[in-house]
Amino acid sequence: MEKRKLGTELNVSAVGLGCMGMTFAYGGQDEADAIRTLHRALDLGVTFFDTAEVYGPFDNEILVGKAIKGRREDVVIATKFGFKIADEGEGPSRMIGVDSSPEHVKAVAEASLGRIGIDEIDLFYQHRVDPNVPIEETVGAMADLVRQGKVKALGLSEASAATIRRAHKVHPIAAVQSEYSLWSREPEEDVFKVCRELGIGFVPYSPLGRGLLTGTINKPDELGADDWRRTLPRFQAENMDANAVLIATLKGLAEAKGITPAQLALAWVLHQGNFIVPIPGARKIRHLEENVAAADISLSTVELAKISDALSPDRVAGKRYTDAALALVNG
Repeated sequence: MEKRKLGTELNVSAVGLGCMGMTFAYGGQDEADAIRTLHRALDLGVTFFDTAEVYGPFDNEILVGKAIKGRREDVVIATKFGFKIADEGEGPSRMIGVDSSPEHVKAVAEASLGRIGIDEIDLFYQHRVDPNVPIEETVGAMADLVRQGKVKALGLSEASAATIRRAHKVHPIAAVQSEYSLWSREPEEDVFKVCRELGIGFVPYSPLGRGLLTGTINKPDELGADDWRRTLPRFQAENMDANAVLIATLKGLAEAKGITPAQLALAWVLHQGNFIVPIPGARKIRHLEENVAAADISLSTVELAKISDALSPDRVAGKRYTDAALALVNG
């Protein structure tokens, strides 16, 4: 698979793997099946796994650690800190705020290293910007971890262009991770510009619209009772019904190309710049293989424009997050 650079130090596969759904938010997965999927990803040339302490919480890092035993040199591991995690509760309900104090940053790094079972985190992200801690202090603590050999490269998630610039002055930022897809294009406004200018990679999460752009989810009740997506505006019945015509359009464009809707949506993201490395999630091997194949799909300028216009975000019903969650993005 084609390789792309994140910052100056990390060379990764053009398509990575978001591991969150294997233990968190979407209903989870049998551990043995998850490990088989992770091993298949490595066999297919996927060299970039994305996890976080809060995915579980903690379970996801442990899972990834088990999967990479004996294959550490084959993969770049990204993980994240930044949330306060309650001692009790289930899944997302344990996220009770943010904490990017220097002490917390260093404590999470130590814990993540232990859970994954590695000596160095390849890419350490701030999961959400903490409005109560200057970004310079947070990145300063992250930079200390680099100097200590515990972290190789630094990243930010859902940060504004201004915050990225401030952070980069303290220590080079290798990657910025934010939601980005045909339906969520906010980073194009100014984050892409600063990434290109400063040589920062951009890592889109949910490049398939949390599954909606696969064309396989039609109603909220098709999701499990404990699936976190049921709480999101775009997964409410009225918005899914309103967006059905857009999904039908996507399916038609994909069929004309002889590929799946997921592959078309992912190929579109990949074509937005060679500094972009999407991390679609996949719990089933067949979905993983489908996503990986998208890296080989070529789209012409005319095709890209047609897809962009047909699936324009201003036509989409429903926000990507609740208002409370949106308050934590673009910090």
